[in-house]
Amino acid sequence: MTISRRDLLKVTAGASALAAIGQLGRTTAIAAPSGSYRAMVGVFLFGGNDGWNMVIPSDARHPQYRASRGTVGIAANRLTALTGAPYALHPAMAALRPLWDEGSLALVLNAGTLFAPLTKATYQSRADLRPMNLLSHSDEQAHWQGLRARDFATDGFMGRLTDRMGTSAVPSMISIAGSNLAVIGKTSSALVLPSTGTLMRSGYSSMSNAANNAKNAALTTFSSAAGLGDVAEASARAINASYDQATTANTIISANSTLDGYFVNPATGAALTSDVARQLMRVARMIDARGSLGHGRQTFFVSQGGYDNHSGQTNGGTNDTGTHANLLGDLAMALAGFHRAMQAIGMAENVTSFTMSDFGRTYRGNAQNGTDHAWGSNHLVVGGNVAPGGIFGAYPDPVLGGATDVSSEGRFVPAVAQEEYIGAIARWHGVADADLPYVFPNWSTWSTGGRGPLGLFRT
Repeated sequence: MTISRRDLLKVTAGASALAAIGQLGRTTAIAAPSGSYRAMVGVFLFGGNDGWNMVIPSDARHPQYRASRGTVGIAANRLTALTGAPYALHPAMAALRPLWDEGSLALVLNAGTLFAPLTKATYQSRADLRPMNLLSHSDEQAHWQGLRARDFATDGFMGRLTDRMGTSAVPSMISIAGSNLAVIGKTSSALVLPSTGTLMRSGYSSMSNAANNAKNAALTTFSSAAGLGDVAEASARAINASYDQATTANTIISANSTLDGYFVNPATGAALTSDVARQLMRVARMIDARGSLGHGRQTFFVSQGGYDNHSGQTNGGTNDTGTHANLLGDLAMALAGFHRAMQAIGMAENVTSFTMSDFGRTYRGNAQNGTDHAWGSNHLVVGGNVAPGGIFGAYPDPVLGGATDVSSEGRFVPAVAQEEYIGAIARWHGVADADLPYVFPNWSTWSTGGRGPLGLFRT
């Protein structure tokens, strides 16, 4: 009987089997400095987050911010002030203010997809230097995750980073947000975990009847592959390894954990139930189990959806309520809870969380109390090793049509390239300078001419 690749995937433990197969062929390892554990946690905000309402100027620029933002600008007296900074957070993100005060939150201003350094003038005159298909959800998601601004990406930066790491029985690259491009490597794949429930053996049924018994027997026979030839036996070994991974992961994510108790609403004490909080709870558990998993480095991908707010982003008035406020409130509480959980296990300085998103939104709100697709945006970095009070990049001129606005609606040329932003986190994570061009295909552009990784960290 001929078994197709499609059929093979139907009888494996889903993404876990792919992770096991992907372990074959890994090469050199990242050396852990002084045996120090590190983890990077990328939080992708799908749909295009309005970073201009996430990080807001609170100084003399605020009146112009409010005027230019129109239907979505937030009143000054509603902002979450940040001590000693000319910026504030969205009112719904008050859960992050204590992290700023203790020096565990940094701001990255106006970051986005760039193929080469651009000004407004060169953007207008040099189409060959522009990233491809700006303002497209799928393309910009691929730009952030694959980091190829003018080329098609088949692998992602987390995957390529993991290609350079040593092997382990359970992959050290873990996604709680599905099989996204970011976690596809050339020789490595992620362990993909659900945000709720446990991993199940695909195609297997616990119900006892003739049909299910026959199907389960076939699965068991295939996973042993005795006498079916070298290819089948190699596949069976990979499948069984994936079953072992699933068993290990299920033990970790299904057991009781005191770390879940840190994921609470700081105002009410109620347990967090958002999907992004559930994902980060599972990340916390996997980090807590790093020793038993044999991981000196871990890389995580989590996500939150719902940011494509062309209408109803705000409810009007002071503009501090609405769809966007709800999303940012959930995000802030989840990030804060995760950081507190890391502090509880003494890992806060060894773990860095950071946001990514398709693109920013237009600075000018539209007639539906929403915003449209744009380019650069603001981002957050959380961790015990970030530079206290760190503000990186450059906030654009809030006057519409200004020096970096390539439209009349506030589509700003990014001040910081993705490579400068994520590259700083990768270097902190332990990627050797010699491997940075592999992880970041356009690294040479962003490591010369005065450009380079942001100084996000204390060490």
